[in-house]
Amino acid sequence: MALRIGDKAPNFEGAIDENKNLSLKDLKGKWFVLYFYPKDNTSGCTKEACSFRDNMEEITKLGVEVIGVSPDSLKSHNNFKTKFNLNFHLIPDPEKVICNAYDIIGEKSMYGKKYLGVVRTTYIIDDKGIIRKVFSNVKVDGHVEEVINAIKDLKK
Repeated sequence: MALRIGDKAPNFEGAIDENKNLSLKDLKGKWFVLYFYPKDNTSGCTKEACSFRDNMEEITKLGVEVIGVSPDSLKSHNNFKTKFNLNFHLIPDPEKVICNAYDIIGEKSMYGKKYLGVVRTTYIIDDKGIIRKVFSNVKVDGHVEEVINAIKDLKK
């Protein structure tokens, strides 16, 4: 069942480096953006990540953290972060536990073949763990600006 505005964010926990995990509990009292993307180092995913990176100063000034989630491994995430100098956490979800909890696995199509995969989705979650905004089937161009504008509206 799709998550909606006003729903409590499902709990999650995942590695952000070799010795540290990040969970919903760790973010209590903080606003954050939780964005789901299909794959490290692909054109759209790289463009989206770099857009968050390039706008991080403004996002941070709004008192918001950014966390990306994809089915890639921790090693892949670490390489992706290093290669593009990403300044926010990425959580690996190879078993798609978090993806399923946030209901972002859906039917996709490539070269005429249908398959199940990550549907690019972004959630803005408030300091009480409540979903305040949902962006489904995200188009990368202009998305981070939409997120920033939504945060400004929500925090008025």
